[in-house]
Amino acid sequence: MGIVVGRLTATRKDENLVGSKLLITQPIAIDGSYLSHPIVTVDTVGAGVGEKVIFVKGSMASKSTHNKEAPIDAAIVGIIDSIDT
Repeated sequence: MGIVVGRLTATRKDENLVGSKLLITQPIAIDGSYLSHPIVTVDTVGAGVGEKVIFVKGSMASKSTHNKEAPIDAAIVGIIDSIDT
């Protein structure tokens, strides 16, 4: 899980990422505490700053977009509506 803390603009990037929205995502624990440093994620679901999201890393991230050639290490795949523990 993570929380979107910002947006990233890159005027020059891999051509397979053109048109992709890049967001800065802070990984969080179930209690909301920060787990590590923020990471850059590709948004696949229309998330915005301040939203809690589900993100994937590694090979699953590159499979989450229509462009399988895009060099993606982390991608947002869901927006969290609520958490019940």
